[in-house]
Amino acid sequence: KNVNKVETAIALTQKPTGIRLFVTQERSQLKNKELALQMLRAKLYQMQVEEQQAAVASQRKMQVGTGSRSEKIRTYNYKDSRCTDHRLGSNFALDGVLTGQIEPIIQQCIALDEQERLKELGLDQ
Repeated sequence: KNVNKVETAIALTQKPTGIRLFVTQERSQLKNKELALQMLRAKLYQMQVEEQQAAVASQRKMQVGTGSRSEKIRTYNYKDSRCTDHRLGSNFALDGVLTGQIEPIIQQCIALDEQERLKELGLDQ
């Protein structure tokens, strides 16, 4: 017996990512094409989710330090009556800091944070 068979396989390639799919599960070429597109969408979505998770993880790693002594934030020097903030690279009067007058430190921290965010935006554009 001679049986005529129709090729129903679908080979799908997305050029930007280079993802290749070859689907032969269904007997209809249209159903195979729909299935291949669904699989491609799922794979692209998974890649996007992994990329976002990697970005969040790298941000978290940047925020968390090792806890070593070299990562200190402030040094209080009583002998010289000085408080040094190592993130800002600035010295402040120790008496003012100890009495709770930390507004200058807060303002400089805010300014530094804004500068870092602007740099981040400048690199992204």
